[in-house]
Amino acid sequence: MFDVGIFLAAMGITLLEMAEASAVGIVLATESRNTVPYLAAAAGVVTILIPTALAGNYIQLLPIFYVRLASAILLLYFGLKLVKSARRSFKFQIQGPPKNSQHHDENEKGINFTAYSVGMTEAFEAAIVLIALFPENYNSTLIGLIAGIILVLIFAFVLRTSVRKVKQAIMKVAVSAILLTFSAFWFTETFIPVNDLYLIPLFLMFFAAVYFVGSRGIKPSGTEA
Repeated sequence: MFDVGIFLAAMGITLLEMAEASAVGIVLATESRNTVPYLAAAAGVVTILIPTALAGNYIQLLPIFYVRLASAILLLYFGLKLVKSARRSFKFQIQGPPKNSQHHDENEKGINFTAYSVGMTEAFEAAIVLIALFPENYNSTLIGLIAGIILVLIFAFVLRTSVRKVKQAIMKVAVSAILLTFSAFWFTETFIPVNDLYLIPLFLMFFAAVYFVGSRGIKPSGTEA
């Protein structure tokens, strides 16, 4: 028998966690100018959610402490790398292309692995709730999970077309701020529970900090001493 409450709970947790993974995948894909990071994030989600749907209760055996900690370290590393990349983009935007422009490779493998890690971690957090719902009503939970994923895909398609219009320097600032936000959030959540609402002020704080560091002291060509 279909249970509306279980369905809404499953759809809600899927929307919450997958929207976060999707947003990170989109901005990484847009910044690197290919779809591989987004597909990597999706692969991370699939890695967790398919076994969750097939073997519900066993997912809880994975150590969430180490999953979160490893992801936080990865996000911190690549977030800081993108701060430097954002500064180069600001220089390009203000001063024009450098004489020797060799910096198109932004460590694609590292970015793709980061996207995969984000997708896997967010899916893992959704799975923790889903495994509690599956025994209550398997069909309603599964339908809620599928409905949540469909809604996130629609959201991702709409957002992706808008993100493409953003200037590269601002995009890198946003990507770096998102990675640093999740890194700080997961470092903290590894030890104490944190409300997801803190992601918003954290992102705004990191965005302002990265923008300041990236654009500080850059002058148009010909005006430097």
